[in-house]
Amino acid sequence: MNLKRTAAALALVAGMLAGTAAFADMKDTSHDTMMNGQQHGRFGGPVYAGQPNLVATASLVAAGGGAADYSTAAALVAMLGKDTVNAEVAKLSNQYGKDEVAMWLKTFDFAVKDSLKIATAAGVKLPAAALSGPKLATALVEAGQDSDGAFQIEYLLDKAVSHKIHVQVMNDIDHAPGFGKKADLNYHLISNQAFYDVGMGLKVPNIKLAPLH
Repeated sequence: MNLKRTAAALALVAGMLAGTAAFADMKDTSHDTMMNGQQHGRFGGPVYAGQPNLVATASLVAAGGGAADYSTAAALVAMLGKDTVNAEVAKLSNQYGKDEVAMWLKTFDFAVKDSLKIATAAGVKLPAAALSGPKLATALVEAGQDSDGAFQIEYLLDKAVSHKIHVQVMNDIDHAPGFGKKADLNYHLISNQAFYDVGMGLKVPNIKLAPLH
């Protein structure tokens, strides 16, 4: 795996997407906080206010079976392999509880589908997927690392779909039947742990565990 090549490719993609007009005026500070002069998201981590990396988003959706039938579990297996995913799910279940992990996966599915619905309504069209397997997993982990190296799911979601859509999805989780604010918190804290674990397994440089986990 060539991490430098992957990082360079993502940098190129980000540059190509810099002119995405549909996101030009998307700015939302609701539920954000200021820490040491820096804007932070609801569950921690810095806010990313730039253009979203739609190629990475499209690649994740493709790994999960497509927009209509997206599955986070399927995406994880496609990126990491069944044995690795089963081991990680068992580890997370011991750490957080089986029901909480099941809800985490369900909430992750909802978040991706809701993001796509909101983006589609805004006139956004996803490009073709360009990453897969461990390269995609590495790219997602690296995209979610803050300046200290900690993986923050908040930061990744901002980069994947824009900060405004990310905030709207969190609000939708809070109010959706069968989910709620506990599911929202659970989604963020387990994601921080899971992606950190993935980063450690893939030997992502400077990977650290976020305080919320």
